[in-house]
Amino acid sequence: MKIKDIFSPNYNKKERSKKSIKIIVIHYTGMQSERESLNRLCDFRSRVSCHYVINRKGKIYRLVSEKNTAWHAGKSCWSNYKNLNRYSIGIELVNKGHKFGYSNYTSKQISQLLVLCHRIIKKYNIPKNNIVGHSDIAPRRKNDPGEKFPWKVLSENKIGLWHNLNPNLLRKFRKNKVTKKEDKMKFIKDVNSIGYCIRSFDSQFFFKKTVCAFQRHYRKELVNGILDEECLILLQIYPKNRRKCLILHPFINYKNYAR
Repeated sequence: MKIKDIFSPNYNKKERSKKSIKIIVIHYTGMQSERESLNRLCDFRSRVSCHYVINRKGKIYRLVSEKNTAWHAGKSCWSNYKNLNRYSIGIELVNKGHKFGYSNYTSKQISQLLVLCHRIIKKYNIPKNNIVGHSDIAPRRKNDPGEKFPWKVLSENKIGLWHNLNPNLLRKFRKNKVTKKEDKMKFIKDVNSIGYCIRSFDSQFFFKKTVCAFQRHYRKELVNGILDEECLILLQIYPKNRRKCLILHPFINYKNYAR
């Protein structure tokens, strides 16, 4: 794996311990060109950076050493971690994003991302549920890497989490809107068990944004921020949630939805 070093001044000079690195955060650059993206990430006035950038042809740039804290996550939360910069490795994929013409990621980008993630995961012993997108850790502010990012492909390569549920069978639950307070509270509890950070007293706006983030990651065909039964069923793929989901939907056997 070839990596080209490009220096960014935007990092904490104090080195962090290897044990402190717990999470990989995946972003898109969200700018109109690769050059513009690299210039901004390396401009001290921007106050932003990342550890790696992967361009459309699969070329990998290293901007900040892994032993240093890059400034890519901003105000963020995942599981028991807050302000994730100091706990994470940030990887940016060159993509214009939703603002400038969001497009599919290239096969070369994803291929190189897989290689890079495998190396980082092995080096720091990062668990599967800590491979996340920027929108997962900051749903109020961010949409990246977006609904076109292939989380399923990553999971098939033992990176991150995905479900083995048959989407054709799940669709009939897609627009069955959940209105009961106890179902909403169950979603909050179950989605927190994955790592999302939302509390029962958070605003309806933040709740909707968290639902969007979950959908963007696990149900990309429809990202509308509306909690439905399909979302609740998707959450049962995690062992902590499975028993409770079967109680909520006693007529559903999750094994029937596996491929």
